[in-house]
Amino acid sequence: MEALLARIIEAVAMTLGYLLNAYWWIVLIAVLLTWVNPDPRNPIVRFLYATTDPVLSWIRRRMPFLIIGGFDLSPIVLLLGITIVQYVLVGSLGDVAREIRRTTRVSGAG
Repeated sequence: MEALLARIIEAVAMTLGYLLNAYWWIVLIAVLLTWVNPDPRNPIVRFLYATTDPVLSWIRRRMPFLIIGGFDLSPIVLLLGITIVQYVLVGSLGDVAREIRRTTRVSGAG
């Protein structure tokens, strides 16, 4: 039973890691698109902005000091936040799954 729990936790960690990695790239691409002024009616551009604008607006409201001389640093904060969550949360879930497997092997051998 513990092995099943370890696999479920590992699957959650991997899925969360993939989703956070995909969102990291979505944010980066959306930021890069602001430099080239794309067609706002393009469905891909609308998707990118629709998925990033709510989070970036939330960060801007809570940290207005991130806009310095017209230069918006909120995407950097978001990318750093995603990276920290990946390392801390996803890494911790992986550690929990490994610990469950290790204790299962140790207790199962005795």
